[in-house]
Amino acid sequence: MPSYGFLSTHPPTRCGLATFNSALAAQLTADGTRGGIVRVTDHGDEPRPGPGVVHTWSAQTPAGWRDAAAALNTFDVAIIQHEYGIYPGNDGEDVLPLMRRLTVPSIVVLHTVLRQPSARQRSLLEQIVATAGAVVTMTDTARDRLLVGYAVTPDKVTVIPHGAVDHAGVPVDRRARPHLLTWGLLGPGKGIEWSLRALARLQDLEPTPTYTVAGRTHPKVIEHQGETYRSGLHRLGAQLGIAHAMDYQDVYHDHDALGRLIRSADVVVLPYDSREQVTSGVLIEAVAAGVPVVATAFPHAVELLTGGPGLVVPHRDPTALAAAIRRILIEPGLTARLAGRVRPLAAHLRWPAVAARYGTLAEQLIEVRPPAVSAASV
Repeated sequence: MPSYGFLSTHPPTRCGLATFNSALAAQLTADGTRGGIVRVTDHGDEPRPGPGVVHTWSAQTPAGWRDAAAALNTFDVAIIQHEYGIYPGNDGEDVLPLMRRLTVPSIVVLHTVLRQPSARQRSLLEQIVATAGAVVTMTDTARDRLLVGYAVTPDKVTVIPHGAVDHAGVPVDRRARPHLLTWGLLGPGKGIEWSLRALARLQDLEPTPTYTVAGRTHPKVIEHQGETYRSGLHRLGAQLGIAHAMDYQDVYHDHDALGRLIRSADVVVLPYDSREQVTSGVLIEAVAAGVPVVATAFPHAVELLTGGPGLVVPHRDPTALAAAIRRILIEPGLTARLAGRVRPLAAHLRWPAVAARYGTLAEQLIEVRPPAVSAASV
């Protein structure tokens, strides 16, 4: 089996890419396959590396991409997580010279494909795709957007879904009142205010629902805005008369605690403002756990939930959000029908199946890689 070098943010950094990279790396090396993390850090990140980190690329290190590339070159394949905001340089452009310095094949995982990028963002992503051995998008929507909006080679692009932890074996802790849940790092754009307004419209139900918002505020939001967003949610809940029904859990749940929380939910609510989000790990996790989802019409939700295990509503529309939640809570048989639509999806969304596809892709890249030319022969 090939050895894997991973380039990404990584725990103890807390963000979606770090969580994704940690899960993928753990799965690909679970059988003893050699692997190592090149961790990307920024101002405010915990500097001490966790297990598995072989090198740290700090945004404060000039030309740090050189040493990061050298570390990745000690493995057979480099798996690179891409998001414009995690690498040094304008729009994270320093990842490009790193990739050009690699002597091993690379797989680039695109967490964002913008519909209306700046000229710099479009050019950068096109060069990244051209330099990579293979590119992964996590939805068909992202692949289509990449092929239509960017000058890239279609044959390089593979769709592999975002992986999900298997929470199916976690006991279901049903509560006395219907339980709504949103989790993940908190900040403007999460749309929690629309869920609060929806909850206020559900106060005629008996019993009335409770709503858990679980997760710390995003570190970059803390750095620039403090807890302004969270405080605003508390004030709004009080104004709407629903503060008693709210449970804000300002913690980062570990695997077991999160599994219990998800399985206790009657509805997972994803009221995101973004119309660009082509990948949502929370959405995948909820669907794989078999919990009905109500989400706004961001691209990943439209692709996964339309005709599937959840309901999609317009953005910033608390009336529509409340109506969809009400349907799931009171319409006879709807929850069972939605759960039935999960079963064909769940197996291929879980991490073992997802990681196996990355392993196959890595082996294909190694097989077609041209033989190295020794210095003595040139």
